[in-house]
Amino acid sequence: MRSRDEAGSALVEFVWLAMLLLVPLVYVVLAVFDVQRAAFGASAASRAAGRAYALADSDAEGLRRARAVVEVAMADQGVEQPVDLVVTCEPDPPCHRRGSTIIVRVSSRVVLPLVPAALGGGAPSFAVASEHRVPIGRYREVGP
Repeated sequence: MRSRDEAGSALVEFVWLAMLLLVPLVYVVLAVFDVQRAAFGASAASRAAGRAYALADSDAEGLRRARAVVEVAMADQGVEQPVDLVVTCEPDPPCHRRGSTIIVRVSSRVVLPLVPAALGGGAPSFAVASEHRVPIGRYREVGP
């Protein structure tokens, strides 16, 4: 019986195993980075939007400033998905009253990268959201 020469087969096996294991691992890492980037963006956007809203002279001006700040904060993180901004007040509007609290909620969805639409039902995505509360001080000078 003749022995079979296996020279070079370890290299082939290593390459195949590396492709089978590393390609999915790289994909998972890329997906996690995308979700984390959007989460950081939502957190920074809600914090900055709350400050911008609180420092404005009126609720309308505050909402305009908050929207602009959210766009900048999300663009800073490279998030291109649509973002929802919701501003509410406790106890009741108007928000620029002594003793009220401004609540800013920023939410978005992160579509997983490199998922073909042929899989049906749209691309899978993760929801990210952040909420920030900004109190208006009792002794702060506010408009009439």
